[in-house]
Amino acid sequence: MTPFVLVAGTWLGAWAWDEVAAELRAAGDDVHPLTLSGLAEKRGVPAGLETHVRDIVDEVGRLGARDVVLVGHSYSGIPVGLAPERIGDRLRRVVLVDADVPVDGESFLSGWPSDHVREAIAAHDGFWPPLTADDYAGQGLTDEEIRRIVDGSTPHPGATLVEAAAVKRSPAELPTTYVKCLLDGDEPMPAVAALLEGDRWDLVRMDTGHWPMFSRPRELATVLRESAAGR
Repeated sequence: MTPFVLVAGTWLGAWAWDEVAAELRAAGDDVHPLTLSGLAEKRGVPAGLETHVRDIVDEVGRLGARDVVLVGHSYSGIPVGLAPERIGDRLRRVVLVDADVPVDGESFLSGWPSDHVREAIAAHDGFWPPLTADDYAGQGLTDEEIRRIVDGSTPHPGATLVEAAAVKRSPAELPTTYVKCLLDGDEPMPAVAALLEGDRWDLVRMDTGHWPMFSRPRELATVLRESAAGR
């Protein structure tokens, strides 16, 4: 029985993993989807990047488990990538699903044209508003899946997106599987590509969009279980 902690990206909470979690539990795994502070049922809780790192570290500590597989999607790859220095030998593996990675001195908004995001955060009391249904076109999602995402999304606390990461333990040291979703671009971002050159990172490609927990939950669950087993 493998303990999984699942962390979704911007605007989403633990609920985003419902179908993946059901697949993993049916296979006998111990699954713990996590909502980060300021999102979903934790909306209204003040949050910065450090808060989200603590959320993850505290959840692993609460479980008291070893050989944990820590899964981060999209934005949450940054706090997931920062948490292992505090989790230590309780961690078996990291799986990053089409995710960002922490780069020392840089934020989620660094390195890409993100002025529109900063402007949106400033215009909405410090929060990044969720996407609209049209923004999910071309990502392998059905109309019903898009509706679920849009209806469940909550504004994302902007401080977590603009605060710079302080990397003390390089992600290159961590046994990591990176899942690249091909409808969101054929190649990993440069920071990820550099890490994939190391001998502790593996690449898995999925022929779907940026939200595979909705578009391909069974396939993603299989990838997570195989990654945990080192396959």
